[in-house]
Amino acid sequence: MNDLLEAIGASSIGSFMAASPLAFPWVETVHVVAMATVVGVIAVVDLRLIGVASTSYSISRLTKALLPLTWSGFALALVTGLLLFSSQPVTYFNNFAFRMKMVLLVAAGLNMVVFHLVTMRGIALWDRDAPVPGAARAAGLLSIAIWVLIVICGRWIGFTTSPF
Repeated sequence: MNDLLEAIGASSIGSFMAASPLAFPWVETVHVVAMATVVGVIAVVDLRLIGVASTSYSISRLTKALLPLTWSGFALALVTGLLLFSSQPVTYFNNFAFRMKMVLLVAAGLNMVVFHLVTMRGIALWDRDAPVPGAARAAGLLSIAIWVLIVICGRWIGFTTSPF
């Protein structure tokens, strides 16, 4: 594994990200904006699921409208995250906060898959006027908790790993 990580760091992209005085801060800025977009958009849906916000919108309408923005932000966060990682792959890989962030991203993905494939199956019964079922509310609460922890870990990485 170390050989792969060192190869990533020695690649032209990794070397550029590590050596350029402007690349890392600019890419990090775009990464933070992309993550804020993802977390903010997901929070709107999650808050609707738990009945705190956007209650005048059907959940299916809300998710359909916001899904493209979520995926666009996530794609940008992924690309910029990979660029940041390439600057110091060994250091990041060995950082506890980085590893926790990756585990939490997988957990967020699994929560989303279960919600979309299982919980939303019966959405026609509760999409608009009926109370949101407990499983959907739990998915929303879990999602909010996971994304807050992802943000915390992301900031923790910034304070425990120096880009230069």
